[in-house]
Amino acid sequence: MSNLIEIRWHGRGGQGAKTASLLLADAAFNTGKYIQGFPEYGPERMGAPITAYNRISDKPITIHSNIYEPNYVVVVDDTLLETVDVTAGLKKTGAIVINTTRDNEYIKKTLKGYEGEIYKIDARKISMECLGKYFPNISMLAAIVKISKIMTEEQLLSDMKDSFKHKFAKKPEVIEGNMKALEMALQSVEKI
Repeated sequence: MSNLIEIRWHGRGGQGAKTASLLLADAAFNTGKYIQGFPEYGPERMGAPITAYNRISDKPITIHSNIYEPNYVVVVDDTLLETVDVTAGLKKTGAIVINTTRDNEYIKKTLKGYEGEIYKIDARKISMECLGKYFPNISMLAAIVKISKIMTEEQLLSDMKDSFKHKFAKKPEVIEGNMKALEMALQSVEKI
């Protein structure tokens, strides 16, 4: 399938990886793309490793399975680098983006020779500064849009502003912080 982009998210229950994958699907849909956004469910609970997925294409998507050879991987929690093979099936022409403050040598060593592009972002710092709490998913959403170019940064910001107005209709005070987190994250992605 041409123009098909597949993304696999790795996080822990409660960090918002599933929510971020669904927000990305909605935003891509609003740019005219065909989308899929879904989690892989099991006996997960708060803090347990979880996986979520996105498929985004300019043409109808006829595949209905998990993603085994993603173009991109998003790692919301860097402690998973030591327990989950986050690069399994990841295409060398793709990239991985990791929420981490760890040094570049540690990251490269932990990724066991992955030859594609590697990016990192400190989603904790951004979240604490913009929201006062640790919600890494918004920063990771911005990071994957930045590196994958699924849509323009302007399209993401516009769509998320509309989405937040609806989602946080009863808590409008959190909209500004979430928008600030998106903007800061777009500027904070670092290529290793």
